[in-house]
Amino acid sequence: MLRAYKYRIYPTAEQKVMLAKTFGCCRYVYNWALELKERTWKEESKSLGKNEIKRLLVSKLKHEKADWLNEVSDGAINYAIDNLFDAYDRYFKGLANMPRFHAKETRQSFRDRRKLNRRNIRANFKESTITIPKVKNIPCVFHRKFDGYIKQVHVELTASGKYFASLLVEDGKPEPELHPINPELTLGIDTGVHNYATLSDGTVLNAPPENKKVLRKIKKLQRKLERRQKGSNNYEEIRRKIAGLYEKDKMKRHNHVHKITHDLAYKNQATTFCVESLDIKSMVHEKFISRSIRDSYFQGFYRQLAYKCKWNGKRLIKIGRWEPSSKTCSKCGYVNESVIWGDYEWECPVCKTIHDRDLNAAINIKNIGLG
Repeated sequence: MLRAYKYRIYPTAEQKVMLAKTFGCCRYVYNWALELKERTWKEESKSLGKNEIKRLLVSKLKHEKADWLNEVSDGAINYAIDNLFDAYDRYFKGLANMPRFHAKETRQSFRDRRKLNRRNIRANFKESTITIPKVKNIPCVFHRKFDGYIKQVHVELTASGKYFASLLVEDGKPEPELHPINPELTLGIDTGVHNYATLSDGTVLNAPPENKKVLRKIKKLQRKLERRQKGSNNYEEIRRKIAGLYEKDKMKRHNHVHKITHDLAYKNQATTFCVESLDIKSMVHEKFISRSIRDSYFQGFYRQLAYKCKWNGKRLIKIGRWEPSSKTCSKCGYVNESVIWGDYEWECPVCKTIHDRDLNAAINIKNIGLG
């Protein structure tokens, strides 16, 4: 099975220079390939393929215009072109917007693959170092070890100035067999703003805690940032502090979601989970709940639950996006169209059952998933 391990790295001054070169070269090649595709389409109505752009990269860009690209890893540069075509694939599938040019001010990152029969990417647990192409023995903190074959590495520089390396490892273990579907060991999960997640057995999972102290610090620093000259050292210092506080708040929320999904996938006796297919993009644009939706990290909750269930042999069933789970009576099946968003309790006009909105939706999600 493939597993990802993310570690914080502490490169030296020389290593930072090499990493900065790699960030810049990958960003340059990505923007060059994007501009080339757009210009070719406008002038010739022709769509350049991935292999043709890689051929032009070697024959023209490296030898005629930008020979300094040879100073960094070829794998990282080729991966930048792969990322561009992956972005186009997501755009044509309706999963993302049109690819845009990368800027230097945003989060910097690059990926590189391990070459066959070579150890150009390796981790040394004894010396606590990671080696990637062109950069050897980067100091690293291994909070957990692994045993397997490293397939690729993803290095990123966050807005607060921290470096991270994510290793994709093939551990050689087969995927566990899926448990058979048993209605008695099946749970429906309804997520929302009022209650973060409600299970069909009545269990309510709390939302990630809101760190009001950190938010007050961010507001105070943002007022200071407005009085600083953009581009100055004081401006950059305050900007990094703000970015660090945002990262701290984000990591706490992500850690909370990791704990919830771990308990569901490993500690809960249920072997099958039924969930909704939420339209997170549309929900974010709602006027009164946009911030709550962003802070709740629902997309990460479903993603983490999916791969953790896969690792543990449990099933995850997704129901349709437009199923009226909140408006349907779980007792008699009547669909009450008069239920609105703020109604957390409602009474069925047919069977006179008083429903808790979230619990009723979780039960309906389970019934629809099993059906």
